[in-house]
Amino acid sequence: MSSEGRAHPIRSLLKRLPIYAGLKQAGHYPDYWWWKLRGKPRRIPHVVKQKTVLEYAQRFGLTTLVEAGTYYGEMVAAVAPRFGRIYSIELDPDLAGRAQVRFRKLPQVVVLLADSQTAVPQLVRELDEACLWWLDAGYCGWAGVTSGAGRLGVELGAILADRKHEHVILMDDADGVQGLDELLASIRANYPEREAAIQHNIIRITRRRD
Repeated sequence: MSSEGRAHPIRSLLKRLPIYAGLKQAGHYPDYWWWKLRGKPRRIPHVVKQKTVLEYAQRFGLTTLVEAGTYYGEMVAAVAPRFGRIYSIELDPDLAGRAQVRFRKLPQVVVLLADSQTAVPQLVRELDEACLWWLDAGYCGWAGVTSGAGRLGVELGAILADRKHEHVILMDDADGVQGLDELLASIRANYPEREAAIQHNIIRITRRRD
């Protein structure tokens, strides 16, 4: 039995049930109000992430969302009505399969079983429009600190290299990036037309305002 199963046997069992995704979704709003009551600590609830995605889609007039890391599909479920097209990339076959079943009646949602390091560059080449990219730092390093840095470099490099479209990038878990300052400095130096900022632990990369 895994350490998770030993530590949280009930939760481990619930995760195997089809209703778990819905239960997890329902828990986000209590988590949000508890976060506000505690004075908005650094760890942000998922509702704040959802609101950020919707805010940036509205601000920049974007109708296509690409998400790296479907997990239980909470982001897709929350924002699907706002987007004309959503591509959600999931590496885990079980999670991808569950999401494909969950969103099978939403024609605008495509759940891809793939490695985002491969899928993101491919989608950049295939999609002839500006997109909103919701990426996950996934507690990876930068500047060679850990092997995960390669994934971040590939994903960001592919999106930012597409100068035909004004893509907007939001990256979750900024505090999980070792070498975060180097990452931001690299973006600013190599893409001077871009702004790179952090708010609520989300890296936000947009076109620089005049």
